[in-house]
Amino acid sequence: MMKHKTIFEALKWASSYLVDKGRDENAARLLLQHILQTNYSGLMMRMHDAISNETLEQFENYVEQHAKGRPVQYITGVEEFYGRQFTVNESVLIPRPETEELIVAAQERIHKLIGKAAPIKIADIGTGSGAIAITMKCEMPNAEITATDISESALEIARLNAKQHNAQIDFRLGDLTEPLQNEKWDVILSNPPYISYDEAKEMSEVVLEHEPHSALFAEEDGLILYRKLAEQLPPLLKKPALIGVEIGHLQGEAVANFFKSSFPEAKIQIIKDINQKNRFVFCEIDV
Repeated sequence: MMKHKTIFEALKWASSYLVDKGRDENAARLLLQHILQTNYSGLMMRMHDAISNETLEQFENYVEQHAKGRPVQYITGVEEFYGRQFTVNESVLIPRPETEELIVAAQERIHKLIGKAAPIKIADIGTGSGAIAITMKCEMPNAEITATDISESALEIARLNAKQHNAQIDFRLGDLTEPLQNEKWDVILSNPPYISYDEAKEMSEVVLEHEPHSALFAEEDGLILYRKLAEQLPPLLKKPALIGVEIGHLQGEAVANFFKSSFPEAKIQIIKDINQKNRFVFCEIDV
């Protein structure tokens, strides 16, 4: 590859190289910011600084990895979620911005349904990187939070993130509600695998080849885990209680119907995300 004397020249090369490879040119900036440990404005101020051979070599390596399809977040090992940095690797899904909206919507409903100061028990099922559980603990310090996952390697990352954010979380290994038995819960949150196997052909290879399939895909057209959750949760919930799940944008009615069947008296809502796509289902079980 060409040798570049300044940060500007290196960034210009990387951006055009990624475009030629069908990638987003902004990835070059994000990778360089990470290497230089700076933010956007800091990078802009250093554009005409000389770039060392060592930095350039690392940058070219990162750019090449992304050109081949590896997500930026797995290269840098971090992703921002709800204003906090989370460690990520190929054992966990990269936290998505839409899931931040699940946090906001859940807090609003908890405050109305249960109260702001109440000491409540929250379970995050399928925690992955721990983004939901840790964010809820940071935003609601009085809450007692448990997070589950079927992947021990995912829980290792989640524990690391909890330690980084000084968040006291009870992590448990197991499938769906299995680790939550013989207890009563105020709030259940989950962003489970919900993509049907048929949808794989329409997905980006960046996702398909790098993110864990066990955290992406589910049987029964992506609906099996919602059905099982709806069936398993009734004996585990206090009254009042809240269930909040993230869904695929075409799954709203099906998921809502699962919860209506299990909780016929509950208030069920299908909520749109910022892009006006159905993205969450909330089930409020009142006293």
